[in-house]
Amino acid sequence: MNVFADRRKTLLERLDGALVLQAAPEAVRNNGVHHEYRQHSDVHYLTGFDEPGSVLVVSPKHPEHKFVLFIRKRDPETEVYDGPRPTPEQAKEKYGVDASYTINQFDEKIVEYLTGHQRIYYDLGTNRAFDERILRAIGAVRGKGRRANKVWPSEVVEVERSGLHDMRLVKSDVELAIMRTAASITREAHMAAMQKAAPGLYEYEIDAIIRAIFMHRGSARVAYTPIVASGPNATILHYHGSRRRMEAGELLLIDAGCEYEFYASDVTRTFPVSGAFSAAQRRIYDIVLAAQMACIDAVKPGTNVDAIHQIALKIMIQGLLEEKLLTGSFDEIIEKETYKRYCPHRTSHWIGMDVHDVGLYYVNDKPRTLEPGMVFTIEPGIYVAPDDTKVPAEYRGIGVRIEDDILVTASGYENLTAAIPKLPDDIERVCRDAR
Repeated sequence: MNVFADRRKTLLERLDGALVLQAAPEAVRNNGVHHEYRQHSDVHYLTGFDEPGSVLVVSPKHPEHKFVLFIRKRDPETEVYDGPRPTPEQAKEKYGVDASYTINQFDEKIVEYLTGHQRIYYDLGTNRAFDERILRAIGAVRGKGRRANKVWPSEVVEVERSGLHDMRLVKSDVELAIMRTAASITREAHMAAMQKAAPGLYEYEIDAIIRAIFMHRGSARVAYTPIVASGPNATILHYHGSRRRMEAGELLLIDAGCEYEFYASDVTRTFPVSGAFSAAQRRIYDIVLAAQMACIDAVKPGTNVDAIHQIALKIMIQGLLEEKLLTGSFDEIIEKETYKRYCPHRTSHWIGMDVHDVGLYYVNDKPRTLEPGMVFTIEPGIYVAPDDTKVPAEYRGIGVRIEDDILVTASGYENLTAAIPKLPDDIERVCRDAR
């Protein structure tokens, strides 16, 4: 079985225009040094080809070449440093495309592959220089089409609308097996963090433990920069300093997931550095946990992430009212959005090859209905700023987020990351037993 060939076949059955996908660009870190390269997920999804400087063209109307891969030319001097590049013949054979050329032939060949298509799927605005090449090619095809009284391109549409991202949104059994492995690796890292964290250690030491386990277990890279946020740093949603020394009595919020075979995991756990929650920490934690578990229990085909978000909001607002961190009526709080002071973000996002995966959240101006095979996060959170003088001191600087990766099944859901402890007693036991 060739998953890439199967995906290409499925895409052709859906696609109503030509599709042009650029490889991810190389990113320069500083003089003479690049960041680690990671291929654009769309290109990898359809080919498995992971080199920069390439372009994939899908041409449903072409009589022979439906999938065409343009790649970099061989360069003996560069290959001494970066390794061998395939020839077009080798790329065609290895990756199963119908034709392959060097990228310097793109302007010559692209007109042929856009011909006969009224709609071109391409993301204008990501690369201005390449945009000009695409628009010139479209202009040439239009000119030929008008003169010959044939179909010519009349619109350029974003790739999101091509059907490709709808395919990626619903995971196959092969993809889900990979995501379960990613979840297993991520579990091991979070467990180690709970066991190793202690007053006096620095956030970066826990970050290092997480990354080491990811790599030891075969993960090529992190799915995103880990958030290891102690004490007041946990109230910063995307904190990335990781330089603070952890203190007794604080919480440690860790948002970290590995990438395994191009698929992400995304998990957040919050736990006490000293191994036991304070009373105030436990009250906030219980509110977030109740919201998260209620949201997970509501997952089934036919619902949507907006409805799930409303469940989280209702429970967290009620909890904050009981703790007197919010005042007023529930309806007033919703109308004025005063809850955003403590609950500023949405509850869910798609996850797959990208940690914030592709796929529209609204279809025909309505929330997208969940279907079996979709995977998304559920991650409610409450954050009380350390300088919030309107709340009792015991709550200041508390940040709690709990996140799992949820698969929609035919009968409900599967929590892919359920094995990572999150019940308070379980967390305290894991922390305590390691000491």
